[in-house]
Amino acid sequence: MKYISTRGGMEPAPYTAILLEGLATDGGLVVPETLPRVTADEIEAWRRLDYPELAAEVLSRFATDIPRADLERMCRDAYRADLFVAEEIVPLTPIDDEITLVGLSEGPTLAFKDMAMQFLGQALEYVLARSDRALNILGATSGDTGSAAEYALRGKEGIAVFMLSPQGRMSAFQRAQMYSLEDENIHNIAVAGVFDDCQNLVKALSSDLEFKRAHHLGTVNSINLGRITAQIVYYFWAWLRATDGVAADERAAYEVSVTVPSGNFGNILSGHLAKAMGLPLRKLVLAANENNVLDHFFRTGVYTPRSAAETHATSSPSMDISKASNLERFVYDLVGQDPQRLAAAWRELDETGSIDLSTELARFEAEYGLRSGSSTHADRVETIRSVHERSGRLIDPHTADGVKVAREYVEPGVPMLVLETAKPEKFPDIVFEATGRRLGIPEQLTGLLERAQRVTEMADDADELRAFISARAVHRDSAQHDQN
Repeated sequence: MKYISTRGGMEPAPYTAILLEGLATDGGLVVPETLPRVTADEIEAWRRLDYPELAAEVLSRFATDIPRADLERMCRDAYRADLFVAEEIVPLTPIDDEITLVGLSEGPTLAFKDMAMQFLGQALEYVLARSDRALNILGATSGDTGSAAEYALRGKEGIAVFMLSPQGRMSAFQRAQMYSLEDENIHNIAVAGVFDDCQNLVKALSSDLEFKRAHHLGTVNSINLGRITAQIVYYFWAWLRATDGVAADERAAYEVSVTVPSGNFGNILSGHLAKAMGLPLRKLVLAANENNVLDHFFRTGVYTPRSAAETHATSSPSMDISKASNLERFVYDLVGQDPQRLAAAWRELDETGSIDLSTELARFEAEYGLRSGSSTHADRVETIRSVHERSGRLIDPHTADGVKVAREYVEPGVPMLVLETAKPEKFPDIVFEATGRRLGIPEQLTGLLERAQRVTEMADDADELRAFISARAVHRDSAQHDQN
């Protein structure tokens, strides 16, 4: 299995190489040269596997240059039971007769990002140890990516993390999870701006090939294909668990629909790839908040990212994104995996601020099963309240966006799954507004909000960021020195 760039300017590379790169060398995004396919019989044979075993099976289709025994060990270490809150790593929980939650928030930071980041932490350390290299992770977070990355990579040999977050745009819980870490290889940087400004800084430095190579820059944002492939696993897991009760002779073609709260299009892209691999998914429904650029795109075929000033600060802050990096991978499929057509679309975006793909609109649902919807603060409050009243279960505001939109696309006889985003304890204010219940800190994180925090505030300035990284970047010789 080899990987190429959406923009056609990168030599095919193996999985272990693209894990370290983030953006492709030509500024595009890395995609599989040919997507692996799985048969109904293969999927059925996976039904008896636990989550680490299933992860090894799915990821072995992508990480073909990692020996199978090593891959299985990494998956076991990434998905150890003691790292997760629930007895079952990804439980499925019905909240009514129509909708079932896929519990992706049982990991160490209580957010779905853990599911991919735990594997990526294992994989990066493995690759670096075998290539005698160091890696300086440059990332941007709107809420949960940062803490998931930092908890997965803290103390890892040969790795430093530089995580950008928007000043004042995350919940107190999210800030505390990140900023209270004291590991020497973790560097938190609060940027004056919104998430898209942070993401633009990551892209600017990642596109500066001289700086990138000199400081061994990589990324764990959802533009890293390692995260995308690890997220594919839980779509297979969710389908298998949702069909455990279906008659054996009906399973092969049994379709379920999935709704995904989405800001950067990474999580739902993994579902798009799982469907293309052969998983029987009927609808993939994207749920947006007030920053509904992607909803507008999937309803009209016109993609018009907003400026930082036009990006709303909402009560589902991890989705306060107006420029979805991973959409490039979907558009690449949409234009027939033609780098020239993709480049033309991105030139149109640069020149006009918009891409008009409305001529392809009919294909969104007919070919890919993609639909979308938006949610507001009032919708979130009402959804959290109604789910709690009906099921006794509390959900976070991002998951509430998902449930609200999922209800618009429920079909008789087709199970609707909603991918959970985070534990409600991370967003106590809106939960209190909706239900009157005051949520405390989960037992395993007692005292989190009282811990000292370590963060560097910085202007939205690429040169200032370069200087900060240059002074603190880890190199293989310094990493070895630290160990000695």
